[in-house]
Amino acid sequence: MKATTMALRASSVARTAKRRPWRVIWRLRWRMYVMLLPGFLLLAIFHYYPIWGIGIAFVEYNPVKGLLGSKFVGLYQFQRFLTTPSFPQLLRNTLVIAIGKIITGQLASLIFALALNEVRVVSYKRIVQTLTTLPNFLSWTIVGGILIIVLSGSGFVNRGIAVLGLPPVRFLSNPRVFPFTLIFSETWKGFGWGAVIYLAALTAINPELYEAAAVDGAGRWTRLLRITLPGIQPTIILLSCLSLGGILNAGFEQILVLVNPVVYSTGDVLDTYVYRVGLLQAEWSLGTAVGLLRGVVGLVLIELSWWLAGKFANYRIF
Repeated sequence: MKATTMALRASSVARTAKRRPWRVIWRLRWRMYVMLLPGFLLLAIFHYYPIWGIGIAFVEYNPVKGLLGSKFVGLYQFQRFLTTPSFPQLLRNTLVIAIGKIITGQLASLIFALALNEVRVVSYKRIVQTLTTLPNFLSWTIVGGILIIVLSGSGFVNRGIAVLGLPPVRFLSNPRVFPFTLIFSETWKGFGWGAVIYLAALTAINPELYEAAAVDGAGRWTRLLRITLPGIQPTIILLSCLSLGGILNAGFEQILVLVNPVVYSTGDVLDTYVYRVGLLQAEWSLGTAVGLLRGVVGLVLIELSWWLAGKFANYRIF
């Protein structure tokens, strides 16, 4: 009886709260709305207002006449890009580099997390995790400059290769080698940070499972296959699914720092093409069209990744 009375009272309070006019809610919670105001302004200025610029993709943009005064051309800029001879090459380079980064990044982060989880010396474990996470916080301007020095013909890596009696490798000027340079340098920079999520997932596994398996005579390899990997399987599936949203994001900053005309055949991607055509060559309409096309495809892939994450990892944000 008492529980029923409390439930009715709570329901009455909820109905009363719903009937509150806006001025009452504002008087009670105006501080919270004021705190939201700076974030809302930033979102409106830097995210919503620039949406107006999408219209540049559908006109022959003239900066003197402005967007409304420019000639409307419909889907001409999209057709122009899709029929250009460089489109297949740009798409292939973007997919190869992006997919390579996703696969190697996920594998490196997972393997590193599994290896670090086996370390029992806490101080050593923290030092290693800190040192491997640090490169993620460095900009590609700094990391790219270091790579250019280290991977050059007279750099540290090629000097080591020469000591072994092998010919030097042109990491940044050989079109066949350059995509692998991008993939593995991105993996080196981010695998420590990517392992953080896997390490968090590993802490959720019940330690008693390992103790029981050890009592039954299971070795370290068997415990890894039978307990550790199944325990973090939902996390692996979730991160793999969510990574699909960035399949057209090959890494603009990294490629912009390291690319050169010699390796355009394998290193030029959609982002660098938009930068070069839209800004350097002042083809604003074409650059906007390519960026919009990439954004639409990315949105579809993000929706697909959310669906796959919900289906195979039971993860939903809504």
